[in-house]
Amino acid sequence: MTGPTTARLAFTLAAVFAAGAAVGDEPASTPRREIPKEKRTTLRLYLTAKEAYEKWKADPKKVKVLDVRTPEEYVFVGHAEMAWNIPLALQTYQWVAGKKELAVRPNAEFVTRVKEWAKPGDTILVMCRSGGRSAMAVNALAEAGFTNVHNIVDGMEGDTVEDPDSAFFGKRMKNGWKNAGLPWTYDLEPEQMRLPKP
Repeated sequence: MTGPTTARLAFTLAAVFAAGAAVGDEPASTPRREIPKEKRTTLRLYLTAKEAYEKWKADPKKVKVLDVRTPEEYVFVGHAEMAWNIPLALQTYQWVAGKKELAVRPNAEFVTRVKEWAKPGDTILVMCRSGGRSAMAVNALAEAGFTNVHNIVDGMEGDTVEDPDSAFFGKRMKNGWKNAGLPWTYDLEPEQMRLPKP
């Protein structure tokens, strides 16, 4: 993909990053839990990690699991065994001014890579660390014509423990794929990683 299409996608992803994923209200079908604003999507399809695993297990040939974290997270934190890595953003090695974090930049090839792997009507379950970037990814895919894309709202690592008396205060031990005891690995299958072309 070159020219105006690439520029438009980069602009779209930049806009998604700037605006966050706070679009839409929680659907009536999930009243048992409140979806935080930053994890909401335009498609309004949400699953916990446990629900996502059960959905995949019920039909592994038709349900796809997409991990949109950076390749570094996918490799070094570990990933769901069946998850394909197509990063929404790529790690830079520049510090964000005033914050203790490294900057990321949008992956301009994100939608193109997903389209090489899946069709717009496929069932896709999207995860990141804890549900925010995956919501952005769902919105980018919805804009590109995908219709059955679910946000895994607790992601791979889960949400942080907010109880200051807990030994795990501030750690991602509350929910998520790993904390639910679902199958994950450090092992890599290169064909399951769709990285930007050099």
